[in-house]
Amino acid sequence: MSHAHYPFVRAAALALLLAALAVGPAAAQGARKSSQVVKAEAKADKPAADGTQTVTVTLTIDKGWHLYANPVGFEDLESNQTTVTFGGKSKPQVVKVDYPAGKAVKDKALMAEYKTYEDKAAIKATVRRAKGDDGPLEVVVKVAACNDRTCLPADTIKISVP
Repeated sequence: MSHAHYPFVRAAALALLLAALAVGPAAAQGARKSSQVVKAEAKADKPAADGTQTVTVTLTIDKGWHLYANPVGFEDLESNQTTVTFGGKSKPQVVKVDYPAGKAVKDKALMAEYKTYEDKAAIKATVRRAKGDDGPLEVVVKVAACNDRTCLPADTIKISVP
């Protein structure tokens, strides 16, 4: 290789090194997920004689972030709307889930209106447990968080309630 190529090789090596340094810390931290900007808590009432039980899931959303409400009100965003599902030793039957209405947002870029949750959202669900099932319920909350600049990958938050 002639000496004329060395500046090009050094410049290319420097560019690769800078790219590796720029990516390195982000890769070491791992990509952020929606569950990192949302905290979820669940409280369950005592099961009634017929096996029905009310569960309240409270989502606390970090300042500057929002979740897509359920229903979100815009078909293109339906896969990102917040959902709550249940599991357990014997999967309970979901009788009803009451999602809060959410805040209406007019998005000029999408030329659409949709609904979001900001700060806090309380979701109330009624489930019917199998006879004799007194084990913990598994609550699974699917969230997709966005702010004014970016959206984080959708994620699930799992909570166990007695």
